[in-house]
Amino acid sequence: MGQSSGKTPFVAVLMGGPSAEREVSLSTGRECAAALRGEGYEVVELDAGPDLCERLHEIAPDVVFNALHGRWGEDGCVQGMLEWLRIPYTHSGVLASALAMDKERSKQVFRTAGLPVVEGVIVDKSAVEAAHVMAPPYVVKPNNEGSSVGIYIVQESANTPPRLDAAMPAQVMVEQYVPGRELTTTVVGGDDTDPGAATVTDILTDGWYDYDAKYKPGGSRHVVPAEIPREIFDLCLDYALRAHRALGCRGVSRTDFRWDETRGADGLFLLEVNTQPGMTPTSLSPEQAGEIGMTFGQLCAWLVEDASCNR
Repeated sequence: MGQSSGKTPFVAVLMGGPSAEREVSLSTGRECAAALRGEGYEVVELDAGPDLCERLHEIAPDVVFNALHGRWGEDGCVQGMLEWLRIPYTHSGVLASALAMDKERSKQVFRTAGLPVVEGVIVDKSAVEAAHVMAPPYVVKPNNEGSSVGIYIVQESANTPPRLDAAMPAQVMVEQYVPGRELTTTVVGGDDTDPGAATVTDILTDGWYDYDAKYKPGGSRHVVPAEIPREIFDLCLDYALRAHRALGCRGVSRTDFRWDETRGADGLFLLEVNTQPGMTPTSLSPEQAGEIGMTFGQLCAWLVEDASCNR
């Protein structure tokens, strides 16, 4: 971090913003700001609006804690602005953020790194609604939006193609559906620390792990550490660490998997890497950090100390 005076850095927590995941970001931002105050930092909470550049110039923080989710905050846009302003910031840099947000391009990186991904195609929304673009069951989701926009599961018995919500983008990703369990692994690591994978969480829901399951009370139950075979557990740790490095992530990332138990190790697939995972005390990544001995406050403080430009 670019501090040499030895004083406690003044932190601006970026939250809210214009994306579809605004409400979750506000929750993340408030919790992180409170945790940082508890660790002794001077903190200002900043709702990211059109005047963000001017507000940052006025406030002149030593560090920006990026608590934004979704487009603009998670896809390299705000990271580029912070690089331009030369304000040290948390989490991943421009390239890693942009790559991770684009599911198809990140898949290309994962394939090159020898990581198992689900087969999928990018197609026009109109084509998906006109006819099955692959044999059901399959999943339809945005290529570069967060989970709030919508995920559609087309069941094996579906005779007709899905009708997509108007909020879905003009182009969408269609992937083969992988049955089984939803697993996730958090990686913590910065420039001066060798990144390490924390643990594996098994996410139990009544259906697909969608936006409501993630963020509404009672939407899902977390089993951490996951009660799965050691081979699968270790593969999740290995794959998450390799994905973090392949994209060039910094700070904290969270990698999500699907595991078809009937196929053993061959049934484990990497779905995506989140460079701005949810950060409330009960969110998946802080929960996993707790398993390796980091309190929520310590995790937030670590992210501030890891902040920099040129990420």
